[in-house]
Amino acid sequence: MTAAAAPKPAVARQAPSDLTLTFADGPTVRAVAAAAADPEWLLADRLAALAGFEALPIETNPLYTSYVDLRNARLSAVRPLPPSARQAAAGKAPLPEGAAAYAEMTENRVTALVLSPEARDAGVILETLASLQARDPELMRRLLEGGCALPEHDKLAQMTRALWSDGLLLSVPDGVRLEQPIVLRWAQGAPNSALISRTIISVGSDAEVAVVEEQVASAAVAGEAQSFFAGTTEVQLGAGSTLSFAGLQDFSANQVAFQHRSAVLAQGATVRWALAQLGCRVIRSRIDNTLDGNGSSVEQAEIVFGSADQLFDLTSYTRHVGRDTTGNLLSKGALSDRSRAYMKGLATIDLSAHGTDSYLGEFAMLLSKQARSVAIPSLEIDQPDCRRVAHASSVGPIDESLLFYLESRGLDPDEARKFIVLGYLEPVVARVPLAAAQDRLRDLLEAKWAASATSLPAAVA
Repeated sequence: MTAAAAPKPAVARQAPSDLTLTFADGPTVRAVAAAAADPEWLLADRLAALAGFEALPIETNPLYTSYVDLRNARLSAVRPLPPSARQAAAGKAPLPEGAAAYAEMTENRVTALVLSPEARDAGVILETLASLQARDPELMRRLLEGGCALPEHDKLAQMTRALWSDGLLLSVPDGVRLEQPIVLRWAQGAPNSALISRTIISVGSDAEVAVVEEQVASAAVAGEAQSFFAGTTEVQLGAGSTLSFAGLQDFSANQVAFQHRSAVLAQGATVRWALAQLGCRVIRSRIDNTLDGNGSSVEQAEIVFGSADQLFDLTSYTRHVGRDTTGNLLSKGALSDRSRAYMKGLATIDLSAHGTDSYLGEFAMLLSKQARSVAIPSLEIDQPDCRRVAHASSVGPIDESLLFYLESRGLDPDEARKFIVLGYLEPVVARVPLAAAQDRLRDLLEAKWAASATSLPAAVA
């Protein structure tokens, strides 16, 4: 009789304090500032952010602290990439079909930066932050000093503020309404590298623009060593303006990524977020919306499709400050294999926010018996005079009645499950403003489905 094989030891859970980034310190911050030839005010801003990073816990909300899990993030060997060279011949790159402008960053190199004649004639600016510093240092200071729209109590946002080496500025003047979207692309994945970047979007009054952001694996991905991406999108919207932002994240399976997206809205402004999270070993995404102006609104939809042992940690904060503001926020996850998703959201209605209409929904579909999800929608209401304040959540397997209905119409079980899952995630796909990016997202979801489909029969048996 042979002895039973010893069970494989589980990976030890990392506590919230066990963030393994070893380069987030004063000498590294000063080295980054020196390499970029930062002025004194910017070095002081970086050091203030570093102090915040060192003082803050990784999660300040006690509701969410139990759901910080970093066991698959192994970043002790990661080192930040140096700042990119100054734009070089990036303007020679071709403009994608159907786009008004295009910027591409590959690792720490600017590989594309081009505007259409229509966008340039309208006064749209798309440039690196290094170029902005050389061209208009006072504007650079007004935009960045104090952290722009980044949440001051978020540890990881302050880390990015302290250590960023590359970044982009998109500025749309008052009254400009672009019919075609602007495409921003980040490609990264070199082993043990860290790309830390900031994107500043400034939209003037009565302006309208759509942005498609793609985060993809670069050709440098190799082996098992992890790489790290920390990126922000910091938005300031003028009165009556509209921003439609579609984000597609499809990094490699060896990537760890921290995202921060934040928007401050003036009177009558609207921001529409449509975000898809497909890649990464560990992804932490946080969205902050501040509805300062009366009549401002946010529409937000974020989806994840998990496989293997991916971890998705999604947090959303929306603060209603002005009167008659509207928030409609939705998170959806489809999870197979051993993947996990934490979906956490908080809508805060200030005392000044009369007439608020706010909805927060978080839903997860479990496609295997090993998949796990937690949904924690929450409300904090100081103003009882609201039109509507509501939240909802659910976590469970595919609805058997839907399967029965589709199978009764002649579909085989696998096709029925596929239609249910992909249709469940369609709300984000349909909001992508560039046809080529929309088609690419559908292809990626189809590929995710094909890769995970073998685990589905056991989940519904």
